[in-house]
Amino acid sequence: MQTNLTHLHRFNQDISTVSRPEAFTFPFYYEPHPLSILAAQQVQEYLMEQNDFQHNFGLKDGMPGLIIGKMFGVLVVEDAAGHLGFIAACSGKLAGTNQHRYFIPPIFDMLDPEGFFIQEEHIINALNRKIERLEANPEIATQKVAIQTTIVENEQELSALRKLHKANKAERKQIRETSKIELDELAYQLIAEDLIKQSYRDQHDYDVAKQKCKDRLASQENILNSLLSEMENAKEERKSRSGQLQQRLFDQYHFLNAEGKTKSVLDIFEDQIHMPPPAGAGECAAPKLLQYAYQQQLTPICMAEFWWGASPSSEVRKHQQFYPSCRGKCEPILGHMLKGLAVDPNPMLENPAQDKEIEFIYEDEDIIVVNKPAEFLSVPGINVQDSVQTRIEKRYPDIKSPIIIHRLDMSTSGIMVLAKNKEAHQIIQDQFIRHSIQKRYTALLEGIIDSTHGIIDLPLRVDLDDRPRQVVCYEYGKPAQTKYELVAVEGNRSRIHYFPLTGRTHQLRVHSAHSQGLNTPIVGDDLYGSRADRLHLHAGYISFRHPRTGEQMSFDVADPF
Repeated sequence: MQTNLTHLHRFNQDISTVSRPEAFTFPFYYEPHPLSILAAQQVQEYLMEQNDFQHNFGLKDGMPGLIIGKMFGVLVVEDAAGHLGFIAACSGKLAGTNQHRYFIPPIFDMLDPEGFFIQEEHIINALNRKIERLEANPEIATQKVAIQTTIVENEQELSALRKLHKANKAERKQIRETSKIELDELAYQLIAEDLIKQSYRDQHDYDVAKQKCKDRLASQENILNSLLSEMENAKEERKSRSGQLQQRLFDQYHFLNAEGKTKSVLDIFEDQIHMPPPAGAGECAAPKLLQYAYQQQLTPICMAEFWWGASPSSEVRKHQQFYPSCRGKCEPILGHMLKGLAVDPNPMLENPAQDKEIEFIYEDEDIIVVNKPAEFLSVPGINVQDSVQTRIEKRYPDIKSPIIIHRLDMSTSGIMVLAKNKEAHQIIQDQFIRHSIQKRYTALLEGIIDSTHGIIDLPLRVDLDDRPRQVVCYEYGKPAQTKYELVAVEGNRSRIHYFPLTGRTHQLRVHSAHSQGLNTPIVGDDLYGSRADRLHLHAGYISFRHPRTGEQMSFDVADPF
């Protein structure tokens, strides 16, 4: 393919036998098209051999700099002559710059040394350093101690004066009572007038002392405030400049779509989720690729994104593995940019449980125990209502109490205990809360693990930019512990039993795949590993106390894989 576009690449192999996709890739859940795979392989060959830049992806020993893996994207496109090629992009900056020979430029280059962003960032960084210096000023701490000392001394001085005046008052009272008895009326009147003057004098002395203490404290507070005010003014200036810079930055991001219409990032997020864009919106690979294609009159054919390098400490990312676009930053933007393209249907709008049935294991007047199939919701979702809950409600329309006591992930198969009345729900739920219920999961891992047993302890929270993915977070994550035992090694896979000590979302999946966990994803895990026929995770055993009889009940269902 002949082209004058610097960043448009030809395939280095014959693609004439590869069929084009019927529709463009749905970016949030997809199997990479063969053309996307070929383009990604070509980009990866470049990354392995290039000498254009130096970046430590964590793949070679002895490389300088921090280890930072990156997400890359490829977009297969058709030019005006009908020839296929591809463009490539990196999410965020790469090797400290946004300008690369092989990868398309960003929508807005924040790293341009002559641009407003860098210039303003220099000012904000200078303010940061100024604030740090002011906060570290030892005079602030000294002055705070002096103020506390003055407060104590003032109180001691005034307290001593109050005690003296109290004693004077008692003495005047004694004099007044004695004089009234011993002196005539004229002499008593003179004594009484003098005693009144003494009382006024004491009050005056106290007021003078109180004002002196107040002035002394105010003087020291003024010194402290003068030190703090400079710091607060710097912080206010920083806040104002940061807000203005973010607003000005958002103004640079206007996105095209296949219909030729342009929309600002602010309007996109306001219209779709009624919130301002998160930081970094528009810097991911997917919107960069589509924007460049539209600007250069290239027709998007298919797209894929892959991770290159070591995984971040918080996330689960595997080298060379394909991933969907993130939802927090990209879903609103791509929702606009894909208008006018024929796009693959959203599989998350389909009901994966359409032709599946729930297996009933046990039932009495209080509880139901079922074996939930894989790819079957426990409770109704946003797009799909069919679930264990709705099936049970349809089958037992007279049940008025909450039915669902605990949940399994949609992709996980296995045992669920359901309640037929409020009392049963409460009693069994209390057992879950007290962790007195015994549960065992079986998983097949995509590799051989190093240990035969242990406990994984990695706190989890939701990835705010890419729900429902979970990340390891020691600052804000909720405690998550999983006991495990190796059952067997089957070829190059490990069959293990999991005994979760907590019940966090995706706990077993993250603890399996994360580098600080077993570093071996569950077979078929499309979020933290690689897609297969199903997620090989099964809730096979549960033991609990019956809500009415108190009998210990156990259920065991063999794993289906």
